[in-house]
Amino acid sequence: MESNAHLESDSFEVSAIAHMDSVYRSALYMTRNEVDAQDLVQDTYMRAYKFFHKFEAGTDCKAWLMTILRHTFVNNIRRNKKRRHDVSLSKLESYGLELPAQGGPEDEIFGDLLDDDISEAMNKLPPVYRNVVELADLKGFSYKEIAHVLDCPMGTVMSRLFRGRRLLKQTLESYAVQSGYVQAELTMA
Repeated sequence: MESNAHLESDSFEVSAIAHMDSVYRSALYMTRNEVDAQDLVQDTYMRAYKFFHKFEAGTDCKAWLMTILRHTFVNNIRRNKKRRHDVSLSKLESYGLELPAQGGPEDEIFGDLLDDDISEAMNKLPPVYRNVVELADLKGFSYKEIAHVLDCPMGTVMSRLFRGRRLLKQTLESYAVQSGYVQAELTMA
């Protein structure tokens, strides 16, 4: 008969390892450095394995892993802040899940859909809105998953997504007219 530890190990592999690519991409967004992202993923999976007995079967493992990733990242920042005093709280907020400046995994996936103007508009969004817009519109997370990952109520996710999309729309309106995607409305004199 197999031991519980062996069964738990097999279950962890089936549930958690399947999401490693997504966890790595998110870690890369947060750290903006491949080596740091790899370390963050390793720390995340070590913690996830250690506490896998607390994971509720049937719930979203990816959202659970993303929560561990976010907490691990914030804890690492806090730990480093104690060692170095040059990390500000506003800089910590800017480490959210945002689009990479260039050459990131999203560029490979979306190709020409996200050109410089759109990426720049995304990067101009305040981090609280940018994170929700990216998780919902680029990564396809549900409201419930985003609420779990960001550790906030689902109503907050919905309002941030609405406001973030509205800000993005305002920023991109002139771009859409210039690029010929929409025609400028003629004003009546």
